[in-house]
Amino acid sequence: MTRPRLLALVLAGGAGSRMGVLTDDRAKPTLPFGATHRLIDFPLTNCRMSGIGDVWVIEQHNPHSLIAHLANGRPWDLDRTLGGFRILHPYTDGASEQWHEGNAHAIHVHRDFIRECDPTHVLVLSSDHVYTLDYRDLLDAHDGSGAALTVVTTEVDGDASRYGVVQVEGDRVTGFAYKPDEPSGSTVTTEVFLYDTTTLLDALDAVAAEHGEEDMGDFGEHLLPSLVDAGQVGAFELPGYWRDVGTIDAYWQGHADLLGDDPVLDLHDPSWPILGRLQYRPATHLLTGATVDDAIVAPGSVVRGSIVRSVVGPGVEVEAGATIEDSVLMDDVHVEAGAVVHRSIMGDGARVGRDAVVGASDGDITVVAARARVAAGATVTGEVRAADERS
Repeated sequence: MTRPRLLALVLAGGAGSRMGVLTDDRAKPTLPFGATHRLIDFPLTNCRMSGIGDVWVIEQHNPHSLIAHLANGRPWDLDRTLGGFRILHPYTDGASEQWHEGNAHAIHVHRDFIRECDPTHVLVLSSDHVYTLDYRDLLDAHDGSGAALTVVTTEVDGDASRYGVVQVEGDRVTGFAYKPDEPSGSTVTTEVFLYDTTTLLDALDAVAAEHGEEDMGDFGEHLLPSLVDAGQVGAFELPGYWRDVGTIDAYWQGHADLLGDDPVLDLHDPSWPILGRLQYRPATHLLTGATVDDAIVAPGSVVRGSIVRSVVGPGVEVEAGATIEDSVLMDDVHVEAGAVVHRSIMGDGARVGRDAVVGASDGDITVVAARARVAAGATVTGEVRAADERS
């Protein structure tokens, strides 16, 4: 029996507009998660731990931060001489400009490269979802089902309207609705798709012929519905944690899932370490007067104040008398003496002046852009942009 050959395509080109100022100058897949990781580290780690050697990343918006982090695949041991890691860019071929118009179109643009690679299966992954999964288990289920496409599903609490909602009977997907206004259930796709290669490429060609290349859109608009209607789609239930952290609230909640005596999400499994391009910083320094309660504090941080129920990235400084509560602080944030940060997400290099108050203990999450400045004594909520010091 011929051994299946998988090609993984990681979709990392979205604009990230739902993340507001956090993605003004960086690709969403490079947003920190859990203080020391990046969002794209999760699918790339899953590929590495699942033994997948051919991994391609499709990029588009704000690519420089993404390319720098990917480091040619080296952090995941994907920088091989033959095959291995590749970054796929939008391009012009002299006849047309191949700017990606949705994720289905993004793959269709690169279809000739996929044919040249000649995999038996194509694994399509999102780059802003937090989960762990051995994709070999998915491949085993797919090959035993007779399906041409297997989608990984999960159950979500609350509103399912921002997902692709599926109906499943046994191991078959019998119905699909893309981001419906009134979801018919709580079973959704995790945007992990395992295709037989021929099925994927033929279906993309059919969608392009029917709707035009520029109107192929995302998978859920035309591609998936056509395959579901043809009875070709199987279902594989994800056996653990999953969260789409592509919105401000979900990103904040994903970090909250890391905290507590019995966290919903535990990243300390030594058998499945989350790999990535880690920073080299000195150890965290907790000085006299510092208090840290139920928090994650990355290396390089210097703490003289109080950190409670928060996730703090590398190089953060919290001065004496400052308090951080229920917040996410990215790299190199500086919170001056007496300042208070409540229920906030603070971008790289942001600074909070002495005795300022950022956010509130209830209400919406406050978001402070990278390198933004909050003036001493100010009280701010909502969204703080880097261009204007808020006072």
